[in-house]
Amino acid sequence: MAAKAISQSEINNIVWKACDTFRGVIDPSQYKDYILTMLFVKYVSDVWKDKKEAYAKKYDNDATRIERALRNERFQVPSNCTFEHLFENRNAANLGELINTALEHLEDANRSKLERVFRNIDFNSEANLGQTKDRNRRLKNLLVDFSALDLQPSRLEGNDIIGDSYEYLIERFASDAGKKAGEFYTPAGVSTLLARLVDPQPGNRIADPSCGSGSLLIKTAKQVGSNNFSLYGQEINGSTWALARMNMFLHEMDNATIEWGDTLNSPKLLEGDSLMKAHIVVANPPFSLDKWGADNALADQYNRFHRGVPPKSKGDYAFVTHMIETTYEDIGKVGVILPHGALFRGSSEGKIRQQLIEENLLEAVIGLPANLFFGTGIPACIMIFNRAKGDNKDVLFIDASRGYESGKNQNRLRVSDIDKIVSTYNAFKKAKPLTTDEGQVLEEKYAYRATLKELEENEYNLNIPRYVDTFEEEEPVDIAATQQEVKKLKGELSEVENKMEEYLKELGF
Repeated sequence: MAAKAISQSEINNIVWKACDTFRGVIDPSQYKDYILTMLFVKYVSDVWKDKKEAYAKKYDNDATRIERALRNERFQVPSNCTFEHLFENRNAANLGELINTALEHLEDANRSKLERVFRNIDFNSEANLGQTKDRNRRLKNLLVDFSALDLQPSRLEGNDIIGDSYEYLIERFASDAGKKAGEFYTPAGVSTLLARLVDPQPGNRIADPSCGSGSLLIKTAKQVGSNNFSLYGQEINGSTWALARMNMFLHEMDNATIEWGDTLNSPKLLEGDSLMKAHIVVANPPFSLDKWGADNALADQYNRFHRGVPPKSKGDYAFVTHMIETTYEDIGKVGVILPHGALFRGSSEGKIRQQLIEENLLEAVIGLPANLFFGTGIPACIMIFNRAKGDNKDVLFIDASRGYESGKNQNRLRVSDIDKIVSTYNAFKKAKPLTTDEGQVLEEKYAYRATLKELEENEYNLNIPRYVDTFEEEEPVDIAATQQEVKKLKGELSEVENKMEEYLKELGF
């Protein structure tokens, strides 16, 4: 009888239980690195084991032919790097060191795909994991917890299960990590929405200049509907960059180019001496980044800030202009998540915004509900820039702030909310441009088609309530009924006071 296939929920539960090893010892934003790295090691070990068993059966245990076949696999797992090797040595006095060595050898055996990925993770860290005795106990517990997982592909329910589990765990870690969560994760609903809005096509280059753990890039790639795409990302945080590399690997997108570095000050996605161009550029950059590098912007060798230099304390338009400059002319599209302040702040941001509108790059502004993002309750918006607008100078405004599922700690976009936004956007694109200077209400209190003339009259202020009437009339107050209610309440209060007086007398007060 065949063994029961392991489900995603079983994987999630086992791995989440393993987190108990670190809770209260180190910050959730740190222990995600240990947990997700161990999940990665367990997965590649089990896949390798599965391959070896399949080739042993195919070649009748001929060691030479098995070894030759394994050399052609998409990754290599030396014997001292396997989870089994680590588990067998779980009682070793130098367990942390053994795990570090295994990770180094795994990197060396897969340089093109895993080079430097484990550089920022130290399983022998006294500062993070405690002194030797405590550290060894924690690491042994971690290995024991993961030993309950069987991630051989033949035992899994579906091909995407490991990648989906990895994403699920990143989201769970983000919910625990507070303000730091925004550094590495974009909520799944928001990623799905943005991916559907930019609508990548087969053959597209897709890039994310602040890719975090890679979830937005992966969602956008999946929107293509085939494997005919190429992915590029850059991430400034070393440990988050490592998560993105592992995330790509687990989603079998290990040909993705994910660079480590500061996009605004040292872009790594280059072709020769120029910025690499892409068809689709998406991002959820850090909101209003302070000290982003404004002092060096005028001398930027790639001339990204020719429309003006954003304020030193707010890097929103630094990311926007970088993204636009890295799209193909005439066909490129940008989808970016920003705080609402980017829609209306003045000074240099106002001038950049005006020029982007005058160049007919802005296509849509979508206001999102509050409390969607981990670590911040402020509402955000999505701005879509499209180099292929042609003669259509209209701009779509959507107020989607009321369409969400309320959660205890976090609100979520429902499928119906996403569908409505996307269908409104698609209908806007298909409709003919307006032939007058007056805009058009597409749906009361939800969507509006604005003309360039209106944007000019509003001094290029894109604050959504200027275009979408969000005013909710209050029901008229029934004065007579209210007076009756007040009278009734006064009578009830008088009764309570009289009873209280009686009780006090009985008690001798």
